[in-house]
This record gives sequence, structure tokens and C-alpha cells, in this order.
Amino acid sequence: MSLALVGLLPAPASASAPSVVRTDKGAVRGATSKGVERFLGIPYAAAPTGSLRWKPPSAVAPWTGVREAAGFGAPCPVLPSGNGPRSETEDCLAVNVWRPAGVRAGARLPVHVFIHGGGLTNGSGSQNDESKLVRETGVIGVSLNYRLGVFGFLGLPALTEEGGESGNYGFLDQQAALRWVQRNIAAFGGNPGAVTIGGESAGGWSVCGHLVAPGSRGLFARAMIQSGSCPSGPQSRAESAGTAFARQAGCGDTAVLDCLRTTPAGTLLDASRGFSTGFVDGTPTFPTPLREAVDSGRFARVPVVVGATRDEGRTFAQGYIGAGKDAYLAFVQSVGGARADEVLAQYPWPETSDRFTAAYLIGAIMTDAGMVSGIGGCGLRSLVRTFERYTPTYAYEFDHRTGPGLTQIPGYVWGAGHAAELAYIWPSFHNGTPIAPLFNAGERRLAHEMTRYWGTFTRTGQPAWPGYHQDKGLMLALRAGGTSALIDDGQYAAQHQCAFWETMPL
Repeated sequence: MSLALVGLLPAPASASAPSVVRTDKGAVRGATSKGVERFLGIPYAAAPTGSLRWKPPSAVAPWTGVREAAGFGAPCPVLPSGNGPRSETEDCLAVNVWRPAGVRAGARLPVHVFIHGGGLTNGSGSQNDESKLVRETGVIGVSLNYRLGVFGFLGLPALTEEGGESGNYGFLDQQAALRWVQRNIAAFGGNPGAVTIGGESAGGWSVCGHLVAPGSRGLFARAMIQSGSCPSGPQSRAESAGTAFARQAGCGDTAVLDCLRTTPAGTLLDASRGFSTGFVDGTPTFPTPLREAVDSGRFARVPVVVGATRDEGRTFAQGYIGAGKDAYLAFVQSVGGARADEVLAQYPWPETSDRFTAAYLIGAIMTDAGMVSGIGGCGLRSLVRTFERYTPTYAYEFDHRTGPGLTQIPGYVWGAGHAAELAYIWPSFHNGTPIAPLFNAGERRLAHEMTRYWGTFTRTGQPAWPGYHQDKGLMLALRAGGTSALIDDGQYAAQHQCAFWETMPL
């Protein structure tokens, strides 16, 4: 159903009716539940269809009457995944707002904007319902949809010629959503000068992108990177992948743009399986590679929280369940090359093994080496130490390793795998099976503690634990049952074998 056509009804006069807020494009009516008002599916840009496919987001048309905003809008086009079902709806560029019930314009509450993960290929703003954060900490919460996969990150020579760059459309959507927040959040009771942006996984990549991107300056006051890093690649690589996709979609001739823009979304989705996405540097959006910009201090100098989970790699190593020693040795050889024996000495095959041994060992290597886009382990340490040279930086590691896992594989100990922390702040997050209802008393305490930390940083720019500081390297290890503790750089580096991995560039 089109966002542009949903619920344009006259506002009722009843004093008990849900609140109506007037945005710069029209009025929206929310709904209230358990002390939180929510305004969902508010369009921040026009539907990027037809001639607007693979162009920067365009302004949405104003509406008259009151738009009903009690339910989420459709996700952007995605293939089915653990983050949700298939969607072919391109009319998807919407934001969601949560506020404490009774708050009105002028309250100037701090704002937390969360950017969902999913590898830039799946997910939506509905995954991370901000109600708990809002209810427990008194901030305004925002989430958003942005174009994904080939719809959001297609590079193509013809598109570059047309627009001066190609491949960053989904990121430009995020910028448009943040500009919407600047224009409109005061009407919901928020303070546009106290916006925190946060994101996990690809959402964390996005936060790093906003720290670096010239077009994002002034749109936020602090930032949180959860299990993210700062990856990007050149325009030529994006164009090569896009050219291959265009051929796969049946649009490899000279009229490639006309063909792609008239092909049904579902057909493009089906042709996009295996399409590689990423931010494109050397462009007006990202003039410099993201990590290079961070390393040299060319980013917004705002307070930053950077963290990851203790066992990031276990999520990505599940494909090795059932593999034996030979498969493990082949993996070690692929990682270590001429130094494979040294890797094996650090991560030896045990005398007693089972069907999970290879996955656990490979997961540990992936984590410690930061093999998945620099996420976790020594990759996290490197990123934290770089940020700390330039701006107030706070570090954490989610270290609760016995909680319910996102993936329920009998016998497999998921540990503190990638995305393990999300349900502790956003109980709506799941991967097909809700996780938060499975928490024990110690895990519920951890969830409350983490929510308080996230809210405190959103309010003050300090998360209520000490900054990292190169001389001490303090990091908060988040653990269940009130056992969270500060660990120093030496402890963290030993736990992830960073002295070894610093000599082994991957």
C-alpha cells in the first residue's frame, strides 16, 4: 500500500484521541501504549520509483488532513532473511518516532536515532522498536528505512555519468532522514541540537559514514557504533559489480538505465542474489576512504561510543558446523598463508573434538583478527584507539556468553555472537524467534543496565563509564547479573591475541 495514500482522515475533536503532530509536510496521528506514544511510517522522501530509481532522495509531497501513523510502513525491497520476509515495495522511505506519553513540542528532549543493520541488503526500521529506551530513559527515539541492496547501492558507469557518482543512494536516504529529524523533531518534543546517531553492523558502518561524510555535518551531536567499522571501496569496484548485475537482470545493452528503471522490483531482486554492497569512496558523498579519513582525523569530532560482542565470529562461522580437522586446516592455510603454522599454534586443534569444534575455532579467529569487515576483537581495539586520538571515546564489549542465541542450533553454543546485544536494548529484535522473553533474571538486569547506559549517553554524551584513554585503555565488559566490569587494554588484547594479530595483516 502506498505511503502517499494511507489514512488521510480529518482529525477528531475528542480530547482523549491520540496525539496529532504537525510535520513540515502535514499532520500525523500516533498511538499510545505503555507510556510511550509512537508515530510510525512517516514519509521523509518520495517513493524512489521509475525515473527516481538510483537518484538521490526527492522531497515527498505535502498532504492534507491527518495521516494515521499507528503502524510501520513497508520495508524497502529485500529478499527474505532472518530479518524479515521478502518485500518488493519501493514506497518505503519512512521514519518512526517514539516519545514519552504526554511530551509536547518545546520539551527539547535528547534524541536517539537508530540505523538498522543487515549488511546493507536486508532489515528495516521496524526491527528496533525504541519503546523500551524511551520508556526507561526519557529520550525521543527514531528509526528509519533506507534503500538496500541493488536499490540502494548500485554502482554503474551510466549512473556515474548521469549523477556524478553512483552507489551511495541508501546512505543518501539516511542523510535525508537525519535532515527530516532536524526539521521536525522539535514538533515531537525533541531537541535537534542533541541528536545521537547509533547503528549496529551495517548500521554501525553507516554511523562511521556519517562521521566522515561532509553532507552529514551538523546533523548529530554524538555517535554510537555497535559491531561496526569503517569500510568503503572505490567507484570502479562498485561499477564492476553493477555491470555484472545489469547483465544478470537482462539489461546489459546500451539502454541500460531505461531497462533497469522499467524492470519490476521483484525481477531486480531475483537477479540480485549474491550482489555485493558497500559504500563508495572517491565520490562527493565520501571524498576519502572511510577508514583513511578516521585514521587522519578528518571526521566530525563528537563523542563516540564504539563496541562489539565477545564472539562476533561465531555467527559467521556457523557454516563450519559439522566440518572436521581437514576443513579447519584448510581455513587456517587460507588465513595464514606462509604463516599458517603460527596461526595453528595460537588456535590448535584439540585432542578431543566434536561437530562444533571447527566452527568454534574459526569463529575465534574471525573475531580476534577482525576478519569480518574489521568488526570485533583486535579490529575493535584498533578502531577505538584511532577515534580516541581525536575525540572523547568510550568502548565496550558485550561479554555475556551464555544467553539465548539468535540462531537456535541444537548443541551449538552461540556465545556472545554478532548482534547478541540487540535484544537487551530493543526487545523487538529477533531472527525468527524472539529472544528477550527467554531472558533470566540476570539477563533482565543486564538489559536494564544497558538501556540506562545508552540513554545516559544520548542525554549527556557520556555513558556513565570512563573514557578509553590510550594510557589505560579502559573498556566496559557488559555481563549479566550485575557483574559488568572495566577491563584494561592489556586484558582485552590478551583475550583476543592482539599481539599476534598485529604482526599478521589480513
